Amino acid sequence: MRAAARALAGFVAHEDGLTATCNTIALVLASNTPFYPLYLWAVLGRNTGPFVLLTLASLPFWLAVPLLARRSGYAARALLCTVGTLNTAWCTHVLGFSSGEALFLIPCVMLATLGFHQAERRTMFALAALPFLAYAALRLAPMPPIATYPASVAASLATLNGFSVACLTFFLGIAFAAVRPSAPAARG
Repeated sequence: MRAAARALAGFVAHEDGLTATCNTIALVLASNTPFYPLYLWAVLGRNTGPFVLLTLASLPFWLAVPLLARRSGYAARALLCTVGTLNTAWCTHVLGFSSGEALFLIPCVMLATLGFHQAERRTMFALAALPFLAYAALRLAPMPPIATYPASVAASLATLNGFSVACLTFFLGIAFAAVRPSAPAARG
């Protein structure tokens, strides 16, 4: 057990505190991703269908964040923010806007604003704009969802997603509050 804990700590470790925190966040998101289809099955019922497996598409990208951080912490932090936004837009398309899935764009804004150093403000603003653009696209050019489920369960799904967003936002606040400020030597 201790060897596994040391291996995980080594996997997310980085000399830059923000990058180490983002690596940890990516690992938490990766570990939660396989459970999301189970949550959907619990809310939507047995007739959920295979579409819930489409929500697993982000798993390899979450795991790529700590791997990329070995080459460039800056790029890894940017990947985390980008994958978060794209995953939210994808899952919103799969489950429909009424699912409340778009609420996950809130933690995406948080990741972009807290995950970068002061010297990286241009990147911060660009990546913080992505969730807003995704929301506008989802609202102004909606596509029919891939999933079909009774409207009566949409409120339950929105409740589940709202609670999940609250938990994730709390976790991000705690994670970033523990970061020791350090200035990046260079982009990387």
